Amino acid sequence: MRPTAKDLAEAAGVSLATVDRVLNDRPNVSKKAARQVNEAIDRIGFVRNPAAVSLARNKNYQFRFVLPKSGDLYLRELIKRVEEVKSALKGDLTEIDYVQIATDDAHGVAKYLAGIEEEEVDGVALMAPESPQVRDAVARLLERNIKVVQFLSGQEKLPTADFVGVDNFAAGATAGKLIGRLICRTPGKVMVVAERMQSLDSIQRRHGFDSVINQHFPHLRALPSIETHADERRANQIIARVLKNNHDIIAIYVLSSEARVPLSATAAHIDLTSLTVVAHERTPFSEEALRDDRIDAVIAQDPGHAVRSAIRIMRARADAKELLAAQEKIRIEVLFKENL
Repeated sequence: MRPTAKDLAEAAGVSLATVDRVLNDRPNVSKKAARQVNEAIDRIGFVRNPAAVSLARNKNYQFRFVLPKSGDLYLRELIKRVEEVKSALKGDLTEIDYVQIATDDAHGVAKYLAGIEEEEVDGVALMAPESPQVRDAVARLLERNIKVVQFLSGQEKLPTADFVGVDNFAAGATAGKLIGRLICRTPGKVMVVAERMQSLDSIQRRHGFDSVINQHFPHLRALPSIETHADERRANQIIARVLKNNHDIIAIYVLSSEARVPLSATAAHIDLTSLTVVAHERTPFSEEALRDDRIDAVIAQDPGHAVRSAIRIMRARADAKELLAAQEKIRIEVLFKENL
């Protein structure tokens, strides 16, 4: 039979009240008593009951997604998945909410995170570009015992925070291999488009892409990255200029998560079906473009898996349980119109 809290108290040589305080992270427990209880947990195979812990704390789990205020179709997909999980987990002692803030303002993000109290949430899944200000604010969240998941974008030098997302170097390398193979031996240039190259995921994808193109496809030349800043007018102007000055562009790599703006700007000047086009993330636009051959391949990560994984990680950390690492690994998917 599964060991009970009473069995744990006997094995640890402490009172049942002490066991209750240790399991539910309550104050007034000596370090010696806490160590005895934790050692006994391993010794007798005691398993915490998350539902019982939540009831004992007299509160639900409170998890929050902090998402960008500006975005396009992929952001809508993420919000849709958060809303789905929010409804599904209401009966499981778990409350999910989300806020949208201007994540390109590092000081504003840091100020928002600084205002979150331990009594307000148990965990935060943060999608924001890395910066010293945000990194330090996340570290202070962790100091206040608020669990943090770096959601699809990470902060450097934060080993105590969890990360949900793909290996972006590998994603960029995959794009390089796809473009190189689809073009075969035709020489030419590749236009590379990003929203912002200051973000770590963009830098890693570009690095992975260049490593494959330079090593295996020397007949291709990847142009310097274009930054659209998610601005349609800017995208139209800069892409028109690049196409005018480079008549031998034969491929496009959109390394950011939103392909609609840059590819629509490109289509105003050139037939996309005459180019090799690789983009990131499955959205209504990229699906339609795959079907009519404006995009050749999409490198995707499942937004629903990412949202559910973030919640499982925050809940496991709140319960001081080990994660099932294989379950939380987000795979890189390669989509063609034939396997949609």
